[in-house]
Amino acid sequence: MTQQVQIPGTDLSIFPINLGTNTFGWTADEAGAHAVLDAFLGAGGNFLDTAESYPAWVPGNTGRESETIIGTWLAARGNRDKVVIATKVGDHPDHRTQDPEYIRTAIDASLERLQTDHVDIYYAHRDDEVTPIAEVARVFHEIVRAGKARYVAVSNYSKDRLAEWLAVAEQENLAKPVAIQPHYSLVKRHDYEAELQPLAQEHGLGVFTYFSLAAGFLTGKYRTEADLEGASRGGMVKGYFSSEGLEAVDELVAVADAHSVAPTTVALAWLLTKDVTAPIVSARTPDQLDALMAAPELELTHDEVTRLDQASAPFA
Repeated sequence: MTQQVQIPGTDLSIFPINLGTNTFGWTADEAGAHAVLDAFLGAGGNFLDTAESYPAWVPGNTGRESETIIGTWLAARGNRDKVVIATKVGDHPDHRTQDPEYIRTAIDASLERLQTDHVDIYYAHRDDEVTPIAEVARVFHEIVRAGKARYVAVSNYSKDRLAEWLAVAEQENLAKPVAIQPHYSLVKRHDYEAELQPLAQEHGLGVFTYFSLAAGFLTGKYRTEADLEGASRGGMVKGYFSSEGLEAVDELVAVADAHSVAPTTVALAWLLTKDVTAPIVSARTPDQLDALMAAPELELTHDEVTRLDQASAPFA
């Protein structure tokens, strides 16, 4: 059984796969999402990632479906103490700012939807690059002091704005961000490795990567543009199609075949060799979890990691 890992700077222990729930209310309805959550917990998982904006991009949605579905599951199962929950504020189509007044109301609304009195991690979802960092840092600290969130974290912030938040937290003795959520995968390496990784290592931050499987491109099932037809994420996957991208997938598939595992498993295992605390992955159905949950157990050889590094070098 895979050992749990501790999120740096916290007392939170997690299975090193973070279940992204942006599919809830999109490609998974409430019953389907509850089945995925049951299976995830049954397989040893315990860390859920959501946001007030998931999935607002679906026509007819309000963007608060994911939190609501998790809330009905928690209420039905009575298992709040068995899961670590992270949610986010500041990327909803109706409210993309990090305005402190809004954040104060947003946390309460998220807690109501989630049917809990606190979240374990509360993220600033996306920087508006306008609100002074000190103001944002102070309101997040206020939320921690009120017991509504145990820890704070940051997603989609530039290196400079993140560094400023860390500095302000130090100077004013505020709740310090414990984690970041960067866009990082075999075919999206440069921004994280060049900008955020050194900062994360310097400050001992947890790292939870999104688009860890490049919207499904790294599952190996999209090898030609024709494979995208009718796929719910076809538009997202198309952005990864290039000769270099397909070469990286070929190498991924070769390593997976050598281990008799899915390419998905190898793509996540590679991330875990890069000091990623827990990659974020989503599942539409319970059977998709098997390949995801197998990643922490897969030990890639030094040679295999080097081969994958070289195959994905154009993206580094």
